[in-house]
Amino acid sequence: MIRALYTAASGMSAQQANLDTVANNLANSATTGFRSRKMQFEDMIYQNLVMPGSASSTSTTSAGLQIGLGTQSVSSEVIMTQGTPNQTGNDLDLAINGSGFFQVQLPNGTTAYTRDGNFTKNNAGVVTDANGNQLIPAITIPSNATNITISNYGVVSATLPGQTTASQLGTIQLATFPNPGGLSSLGGNLLQPTSGSGNAITDTPGGSSGMGQLQQHYLEGSNVDVVSEFVNMILAQRAYESNSKVITAADGMYSQINGLVR
Repeated sequence: MIRALYTAASGMSAQQANLDTVANNLANSATTGFRSRKMQFEDMIYQNLVMPGSASSTSTTSAGLQIGLGTQSVSSEVIMTQGTPNQTGNDLDLAINGSGFFQVQLPNGTTAYTRDGNFTKNNAGVVTDANGNQLIPAITIPSNATNITISNYGVVSATLPGQTTASQLGTIQLATFPNPGGLSSLGGNLLQPTSGSGNAITDTPGGSSGMGQLQQHYLEGSNVDVVSEFVNMILAQRAYESNSKVITAADGMYSQINGLVR
């Protein structure tokens, strides 16, 4: 009975983490470039009352008697499917059609990665993200520049005063990872590499390394499937309720045993 209490409690704890993940996905269903997560579980250790493969009283092989001790959450897998591009009309809004990430420099000098292409200019004309982090490599757009264009291959051009043809101001580079699912979320639509993701591989958009191409005047929407998340929410709720009923049943049985000695 005591085993059942702790086993069911582990199931409730796991489903709470599952519901937390679903809640975060739904909360970010409108967040630009957001990547949803899926909770992964595994069973815990087993109590071996009879080891599988041991000889039984009739000298035949026994299937064993093992009692599982519950479940636990082990990872929240990042779903890397493409979000839907949404047209904005802004010159510095960019969407990536492919697997690449934009690179931005954090205030501490380290590099972070994002799918959020909502860029702007600071007071010096340097292209930054919405939080003021500078795009890498740095691109400066003069305040008097007009007709800003960004090609599918990342080339940034603009027409400057006194010129009849556009001048190239720089080229955007993207990054990919051997295992993008291993990236760590920082918040603010930013990710950082870990030993699980591997080191960044940088290249220009449209190259042979599979970065993808850019779409100017578009932003990539969240890849959260709201309908699927509602289904996951209902399944988590049902599993949580089932485990709570196990605790109620085990507690009732334990109370009956205690009543026998009265």
